[in-house]
Amino acid sequence: MLKSVELTCERGDRTLFSGLNFSIEPGELIHVKGHNGSGKTSLLRILSGLMLQAEGDVLWGTENIRKLRDEYQKNLLYIGHLPGIKGDLTALENLQVNNALSGNVVEEDQAWQALGKIGLRGREDLPARVLSQGQQRRVALSQMLVSKAKLWILDEPFTALDVKAVAMLQSVLEEHINGNGMIILTTHQDFAVNNIEVRELHLGLSEKDV
Repeated sequence: MLKSVELTCERGDRTLFSGLNFSIEPGELIHVKGHNGSGKTSLLRILSGLMLQAEGDVLWGTENIRKLRDEYQKNLLYIGHLPGIKGDLTALENLQVNNALSGNVVEEDQAWQALGKIGLRGREDLPARVLSQGQQRRVALSQMLVSKAKLWILDEPFTALDVKAVAMLQSVLEEHINGNGMIILTTHQDFAVNNIEVRELHLGLSEKDV
């Protein structure tokens, strides 16, 4: 279980949110909502251990994620708003390297299969820098098809995807939740996951604990 305890985020002299309490357990999906500037991306980065909160704690089970470090990272898949891939590496290399950093070894045939499924067939060996924005986004999202992480934290995962890719991605989210995974995401787009309750966490002036 991931738990936020009295979490406060500040940027400069501005408080984006404060006293935020929520938890997520296996088989749950939380959609973080809020107006631009409410701190959605900052919250995801804090939960991923990439940004330090002003106050409060983030717990994995009963331990602070900053104490667990490597153990927590092995259970986490974070995909940010930007693709986060290396332009000089091919799509295939990016997928394998990104997973290796979290301790997950992806065999080459498994990587080829994942890239083909996400719509990059024929582009697996191209340097990422020559791919379109949407194709680079698919390279990043291909990690979801091979990840062994229990918790997925996704910032605008549907950005720059066509209708077919959005539908495929929705089915991947469903499969992860049905396998007792956990997902926290932000998105400005409508999405649907069959037979799964989507909890909403609203950031802003009228913010309430969930």
